[in-house]
Amino acid sequence: MKRGYVLHHRPFRESSVIVNLLIEGVGRVDAVTRVGTGKRSIKSILQPFQPLIIQFSAQSEAKNLGLKTITQIEAAAPAMPLVGNSLYSGFYLNELLVRLLSVEHQAEGLFIDYHRALMSLAKGFCSSHLRYFEMALLLELGAFPSLSYDSLGNALTADCSYRFVAESGFLPVMQHKEGFTHGKGQLSGAMLTALAVQQLQTEHLNQAKGLMRYLLTPLLGGKPLLSRQLFTKNAQ
Repeated sequence: MKRGYVLHHRPFRESSVIVNLLIEGVGRVDAVTRVGTGKRSIKSILQPFQPLIIQFSAQSEAKNLGLKTITQIEAAAPAMPLVGNSLYSGFYLNELLVRLLSVEHQAEGLFIDYHRALMSLAKGFCSSHLRYFEMALLLELGAFPSLSYDSLGNALTADCSYRFVAESGFLPVMQHKEGFTHGKGQLSGAMLTALAVQQLQTEHLNQAKGLMRYLLTPLLGGKPLLSRQLFTKNAQ
């Protein structure tokens, strides 16, 4: 039995559904399960942000689709009490995982980052929680630059400003004129060093959001995130 969360589910055959799961110590798992009816129905727990205990096998009625079969599933704790912006943020994290994390990419440790993000959002919304999870996901995908050293091999410092250049990393602004720009074309070293230790301050949030969006855009392709549109429409 392993801990997990449902990221998304869709109808399959008769009373079955396909669920995209994030499983502790495993990563992304796609599986099929029967929903059941009446008192035996598990529909109420097959919801996002519901901590689960799950057991599954590699044998599946849809093995040709690469799906596992859930053999046992139950609630591990009450669902995370996400409301308002925190709820929309949770949907955003789920969509990122479904879009970017393939079944082949195990990402064993990402479950803890996801669980921590939900716990933080349940206490109250702050966009820094999104930035920390985005960073963890990008690191898992090998798409996040070093926050320890710039591309010249020198330590990043809080009192310097940088530009991000793809495949190079962060360059001191006086060394390069091309690459990612934000605001006046600079990323503050204070923001980067705070991001590295997950201690973003209010004044860092706008730059951190711009950087993450820049790094995520080529991975997401041209298809917009539905959750981002939902957040924009309903943001409080």
